[in-house]
Amino acid sequence: MSASNYAFNALGDPTRRAIFEKLQHRPLAVVDIADGLPISRPAVSQHLKVLKEAKLITLSAEGNRNIYTLDREGILAMRNYLDQFWDKALINFKLLAEQTEKQK
Repeated sequence: MSASNYAFNALGDPTRRAIFEKLQHRPLAVVDIADGLPISRPAVSQHLKVLKEAKLITLSAEGNRNIYTLDREGILAMRNYLDQFWDKALINFKLLAEQTEKQK
């Protein structure tokens, strides 16, 4: 399975998506991530582990707290994967537009 597949699979879970979206604003500790989620802190930690393995977040220690942040490299890998489809769609749209214009 490719790295992008792991990332998309990881984000397939609504709780992991919610955690991922919380981290878009700033790095957070587990206690801050768990705040407002309908699951326990240990469950949040398990979701964080999956996101980290999918290379969507990184972990750093600040004192006795683990701080999580989005992993720019992992997100760029997902974007690059999706861009290939966007590029093909744009090329096909351009060809269709040119063909339609010629038929006028």
